[in-house]
Amino acid sequence: MEFTVYLAGQIHDDWRKEIKDKAAQMNLPLQFTGPMENHDRSDNIGEEILGEQPNAVLKDEAASKINNLRTQVLLNKSDIVIALFGEKYKQWNSAMDAAAAIALNKPLILIRPESLHHPLKELSEKAQVTVETPEQALKAVSYIFED
Repeated sequence: MEFTVYLAGQIHDDWRKEIKDKAAQMNLPLQFTGPMENHDRSDNIGEEILGEQPNAVLKDEAASKINNLRTQVLLNKSDIVIALFGEKYKQWNSAMDAAAAIALNKPLILIRPESLHHPLKELSEKAQVTVETPEQALKAVSYIFED
């Protein structure tokens, strides 16, 4: 049995690589997907497909349409969603993806530091599991494969 895991969250550091490497070390039968990690491509995809837009707002809206298409397709195909919330970046996309996972009835694991307990308490209550580290998230997933 193999699962597809959607890694939701910010794209500004290598937290996904950490999870993928650790999953490989643990020999977990997982495939990973997630948002476009190339920030420039994500920001410019609307104009690449739809053509130059007359202003920054319309450029953002065009990119959002294409990015939302990608997210919806990949979230729908996933078996598990892991959403990371950190202290450094705004987490609007993480919250949106986690809420979409809940609406789609996808099993959701939240990763968040203890300092974000209060602002994420309602979302955490809807998730199947809330942990503080990527390693804890993978340990929760690995439990699924135990006999």
